Amino acid sequence: MSRHLVVKVTCGADDPERANQALTVAAMALSAGAEVSLWLTGEAAWLGAGRGGFVLPEATPAADLVAAVLAGGRVTVCTQCAARREIGAGDLLEGVRIAGAAAYVEEVLAPDAQALVY
Repeated sequence: MSRHLVVKVTCGADDPERANQALTVAAMALSAGAEVSLWLTGEAAWLGAGRGGFVLPEATPAADLVAAVLAGGRVTVCTQCAARREIGAGDLLEGVRIAGAAAYVEEVLAPDAQALVY
């Protein structure tokens, strides 16, 4: 049985090193065989819409990391964060969903789940 990793990113281009760390961990966990759910909150919500990407020296571009997680895991944008930024379901990358706190709590309280917040 695989462990479920929930990674919540609370920043984006406003704190690119922290955001990139979270995205890298999510992508690496997926490649290591974990079931991964990536939650994009705050300024990270823009990444779910294909905007607000950034590139750091010596790091994989944020957009590529989000795409990697989306290819094999789940990517969710926080409902309130999306609403505050006027991001609707039609603005999101294909496969990205919008969900709220109840869905997040359900994921992090599941048996064998590990949550990381950046």
